[in-house]
Amino acid sequence: MTTTLPKSVATKAQYKLKLAHINDTHSHFDANRIQFTICEQQKELTLYSHTGGYARIAYQLKQARNTAKKERQEFLFLHGGDSFQGTLYFNEFKGKANSDLLNMLQPDAMVLGNHEIDAGNEPVLDFLNDIKFPLMAGNMDLSQECLNKSARLANHRNLLDFNPESQTAKVLLKPLADKQIACFGITLDQMSEIAGPDEDTHFINAIATTRRTVAQLKAQGIDHIIVLSHLGLDQDKVLASEVDGISLIVGGHSHTLQGDFSELGLSNMPYGERINDTAIVHAGKYAETLGIADITFDSKGKVLTLMGGNYFMLDQQFILQASDDVSPQDYLNVRQQLQSHPLILWDGEDSLVQTRIQQKYRPSLDALNNKILGFVPKSLVHTRLPSKALPHGSEIAPWVSRSMYQETRELGVEVDFALHNAGGVRQSLDKGDVSLAEILGRILPFDIPLVTYEIQGQYLFQMLESAINAATNNSVIGTGAGSFPYTYGLKYFYDGKQALGQRIIKLEVLSDVEGTMQWREVDAKAHYKGVSSSYTASGKEGYHPILKANWQKDVDGLSLPQAFIRFISKAQSLDEVLEPQVHYTSHNLAPL
Repeated sequence: MTTTLPKSVATKAQYKLKLAHINDTHSHFDANRIQFTICEQQKELTLYSHTGGYARIAYQLKQARNTAKKERQEFLFLHGGDSFQGTLYFNEFKGKANSDLLNMLQPDAMVLGNHEIDAGNEPVLDFLNDIKFPLMAGNMDLSQECLNKSARLANHRNLLDFNPESQTAKVLLKPLADKQIACFGITLDQMSEIAGPDEDTHFINAIATTRRTVAQLKAQGIDHIIVLSHLGLDQDKVLASEVDGISLIVGGHSHTLQGDFSELGLSNMPYGERINDTAIVHAGKYAETLGIADITFDSKGKVLTLMGGNYFMLDQQFILQASDDVSPQDYLNVRQQLQSHPLILWDGEDSLVQTRIQQKYRPSLDALNNKILGFVPKSLVHTRLPSKALPHGSEIAPWVSRSMYQETRELGVEVDFALHNAGGVRQSLDKGDVSLAEILGRILPFDIPLVTYEIQGQYLFQMLESAINAATNNSVIGTGAGSFPYTYGLKYFYDGKQALGQRIIKLEVLSDVEGTMQWREVDAKAHYKGVSSSYTASGKEGYHPILKANWQKDVDGLSLPQAFIRFISKAQSLDEVLEPQVHYTSHNLAPL
């Protein structure tokens, strides 16, 4: 139903919108564990709690919708893509739980993320058939789609894709007082590099498509324009700087938590950052937070005010730890600090959503949670790129690479090294018991086969440099930090300040020398045997030199998560210190 306010009301109040948004939820339907670091009277305290999840988000959405109605605001709820993958819910139900529970949240639209199309177009079609809201992919061109294929997406009633005739994105229009607000979705135009779309599905340049679509809307007299984006924050900034006339970008893909959370030991970055008069909002990851913004526009679509932020939704009770004893007064002080924090809400739940999760989906997961594989004596942090805090990068990805190396060799397959991309590992591994559900649901949710290959040394140099350049946008158009390589049995030294083609300044392979494992320089002309996931071996995300391999062979009966499950089950505890095999110097002038 269209609601129109009198022009006098609209002019007096400007054009008011209450926006709610989430992105990169990755099948995290339950509340997520969260860790804050809080300084209280010169004492550093670690707080453990749970936040978010679909039942809590549904509850807060209901409050926001009611408030918007009372304040005579239009209301929009948008999802910035990547609902699929990430937990056992997806492993078990293959997107059916995602569509069901998203329908209960009632988004106005969602943009296609790369993980929606990891396994080709068929899962997207199943999702489209089930959802009750539009899926946006305004630069996905289906004009060359095979007419007789079973999983055709073209002309689906719930898909707002690319219009090949006008070369623009299909648009959703919503009322905004006496005007209309337009929303269209733009996703990664490098989709074939980082996901698995069908070969007849093409993605058109994101900036060019956005520019044409905005121009068309402006020509129709529509000035209030929202781009629902799955490009990542950096590319959203480029989009805003290069295309005039976008009111607001609601983004995803980069897992960016905007807002000032410095008091909690987390990020501090502006929410609703302006680039070229375009406001940009992102809402973190894993349904941990819900973005809520009160926005006023002028009559030409410019954002005049944007008030709000990303809200954690915490348990009423929490655990505090410190190197010294935690006193009752510490607990009271921290509770008061949380209660006064402007971006913290509490654990109200929508009972219908929670009941659906618990009764329809949760029972299948409980058995996997109860199967313990081993023990981790200290938390292993996962980060895609090296940093000041973690100069060698991820602490868990090298263990994954070691498991690939060792379990492949256990099968009697000769390999010299293992190589895996950072994006294939999804989360950190917390201290304590490690369950089967933890590995399959959180750490390695992609059941990707392993592949061995024989490759000449010169292509190893090229592959590592290319993948790192793609991950860091170092003189190339990157595909995201997920392409950063982690290894076992292959030690590399990368200097981003060197010229292209010369950035791997040293490369060594672990070799058996008279019964002793020693590091030896990689010979550019010699041949070496490696093991990687089939995704990496396909040459995507900067790994194209791997296609120069002499041969590739599947490792029968061994997938990426299976290798790690077998490895940790045998080891029982990841208590060994792994020698760093990633040595990285950034191309940026400032140190890491």
